[in-house]
Amino acid sequence: MGLIMRTVYVNGEYVSEEDAKVSIFDRGFLFADGVYEVTSVLDGKLVDFPGHCARLRRSLGELAMGLPMSDEDLLAIHRRLVVENKLQEGLIYLQVTRGVAERDFLFPPEETPRTLVLFTQAKPLIQSALAARGQKVVTVEDLRWSRCDIKTVQLLYPSMAKMEAKSKGADDAWLVRDGAVTEGSSNNAYIVLEDGAIVTRDLSNVILSGITRRAVLKCARTLQMKVVERAFSVEEALAAVEAFTTSASGFVTPVVEIDGQKIGDGMPGPTAKHLREVYIAEMRKAAI
Repeated sequence: MGLIMRTVYVNGEYVSEEDAKVSIFDRGFLFADGVYEVTSVLDGKLVDFPGHCARLRRSLGELAMGLPMSDEDLLAIHRRLVVENKLQEGLIYLQVTRGVAERDFLFPPEETPRTLVLFTQAKPLIQSALAARGQKVVTVEDLRWSRCDIKTVQLLYPSMAKMEAKSKGADDAWLVRDGAVTEGSSNNAYIVLEDGAIVTRDLSNVILSGITRRAVLKCARTLQMKVVERAFSVEEALAAVEAFTTSASGFVTPVVEIDGQKIGDGMPGPTAKHLREVYIAEMRKAAI
């Protein structure tokens, strides 16, 4: 039995993944001159799609890169890919680049057509083995550029950080700049203090404003949990009673070990587990 080929979207066409092509002169390939979004799919519906569209528009604006397509058009593409690929649970990845042009550091003319690519990834999100056992993380120096608030396709350093974590027997890496944790390699980072307060880095140019972050913090405040948005050190994280991350692919995922040291009792904590349950329930109700 042969492999099932996904239907993907490339510049206005729905094609088999084996037939999908992008030019070697695309600026996403030559300069990482592009942005992306990842939207979760639960029960065949899109999670927090308006939030992802809003962040996409912001990222594009920060790079002076327009996209002549409405949010309604983008929604229609996402929904067709869900149907075409019979996707019940997983992710839809969207990438926009500045388009195809002769290699030059200067931006091409504004009328240069954008490259727009979307594809699906079927994967279990709710029944997550990693969330059930809790993840181990290591800390690495944050050597990324200083516009981490823009969701660009410049993901080489996060990939290197994940590989360093893997080489040390861990699941992921937390990035550290000037002694303070910024975020995970592909997620936002949190600790829980003895008084129950949830601490996470405040928004700035050194972290991504996570769509899942925003929704989870809203859940926490609705549950009357104390939320503090500020920087925290590695030492403070090691002394915390709990830690966790949030992302579109991981929802709320407990952290049970940092740099080889157990956090709390070394098991997924009650705050993270409760927030995960509440977040999934709320997102299922609101998905479109």
